[in-house]
Amino acid sequence: MAEETPDNIVEEVENAAETGEPTGETAPAAPSPPQTTTRRDRLEARRAGRRPAQRGAVTPEQRDAERQARRAETAKQRRAYRAKLKERRAATEGERTDVTPHAPEHGPGRPRVRQGVVTSAKGDKTITVKIDVVRRHRRYHKILRSTLKLYAHDEANDAQEGDTVRVVECRPMSRTKRWRLTEVLERAK
Repeated sequence: MAEETPDNIVEEVENAAETGEPTGETAPAAPSPPQTTTRRDRLEARRAGRRPAQRGAVTPEQRDAERQARRAETAKQRRAYRAKLKERRAATEGERTDVTPHAPEHGPGRPRVRQGVVTSAKGDKTITVKIDVVRRHRRYHKILRSTLKLYAHDEANDAQEGDTVRVVECRPMSRTKRWRLTEVLERAK
């Protein structure tokens, strides 16, 4: 703050009289009146304040190094986020003890086993099995329902329409038949 000498006070009073502002002695300094800038000018000024300072010429090697550093940082954040998700899933799986464990994953040498309802047993030694699939979309979490239609080999013509059956994956027996009936779980009423 400048020292207040009689000359400074006189200049301040004269300036205040010209602009119509009160002097510092009589009232506290009021905020200056808004400048006559447009909204667009204020917005541009704010954007300019946020922009990084202008750099000189950047070589392609420097630009590539900056890009690699940015990508490494985002990869690090992604790994941390996925690890956190994995921990959260493991914690929720540990809480759900009333849920029956899933069937073992299909692997090489282990045939898949499916359960469904017989929709047609008209063909000789062939049945058509309908399997209702309910799953949740990975990203949008909507429950999606769909139906699979399998043709299965029924050697003894044992299954009838409406029966609940279990079929197992096998070698191709025809152009469409790749499943074999293992057991009839529930007879149709």
